[in-house]
Amino acid sequence: MYQLYFNPPKSSWSLRVWVLLKQLNIPFEPKIVRYLDDLSKQRQQFNAFSPTSKIPVLYANGQAIWDSLAITEFVAERYPQVWACEPTARAWSRCACAEMHSGFEHLRNICDFNPLVRTSLAEVPMELGQELVRLDQLWQQGLRQFGGSFLAGENFTAVDAFFVPVALRIETYGLHRYFSQQTLEYQRKLLALASVKEWLKM
Repeated sequence: MYQLYFNPPKSSWSLRVWVLLKQLNIPFEPKIVRYLDDLSKQRQQFNAFSPTSKIPVLYANGQAIWDSLAITEFVAERYPQVWACEPTARAWSRCACAEMHSGFEHLRNICDFNPLVRTSLAEVPMELGQELVRLDQLWQQGLRQFGGSFLAGENFTAVDAFFVPVALRIETYGLHRYFSQQTLEYQRKLLALASVKEWLKM
């Protein structure tokens, strides 16, 4: 069985992997670790299981796999339902995940991930607004092109897991006005997932 080292509820990178495994009923042993105020002590603690002193980290037969995207691809080798079965949807999903993984820096920097707190921004900088517009375009494209309830079709897959933290940030910071009705319906669907509700209670 896999072992997953993660930190709920404040690690958005951990959430992506955790919610994917939960939603697809992929068995794993949870290993909860907590961020510390003392970063030096945190690095020492995380060094015991993480090559980078960061989370999430997945262990499989004693081997460490780190980074959320690498973990996703590793798990998909054994569980093909991680990605959409249709090749075009699968390719689009990988592109969207890679864009989320390496982009949207203003959203991450300005809208700190703290899903248990509701707040609002005094102003939305132009760069952040542009990223929100791009997110709306991306979600609309997936929903329309593949015609399902989720981004790559009717089933929840990795691409949906990668955007769960975005759905929570929209709610936390009241960013709904930047999104179409179609994408807000999708956002609400993600927030209604039992796994997301469970995450927020940990």
